[in-house]
Amino acid sequence: MADEDKSIIIFGQDITKIPCFRNSFLYGISGGLGAGLFYFMLTSKPLMASHCGMASFTAITLVYWFQCRYNYSKTRFEMMRIQKLLRQQAVYEGTGFEKEIENELKEKGVMDV
Repeated sequence: MADEDKSIIIFGQDITKIPCFRNSFLYGISGGLGAGLFYFMLTSKPLMASHCGMASFTAITLVYWFQCRYNYSKTRFEMMRIQKLLRQQAVYEGTGFEKEIENELKEKGVMDV
């Protein structure tokens, strides 16, 4: 079986297709483990170290998730705007509107005409 065929379904949704999911949990797990071990090395209190590790895991996962999803949404929105402008440029090619659209695309850094 190929790696592309593997999927993990939780609550009816394939989590391997969710953007930012994997990285959020990897950073959260490693950060929580590191924070818990560091706290244990400083204080030698296993219960508090596990609480610290779990709190760190939760905080790191949530902060990274929201930051990543915000950037993903912002990039996706910009891509949709650029695609719309490129479609408009194809429609208005050879007219006076083409120069206006080209100038707007140049400002976005899409075209190097």
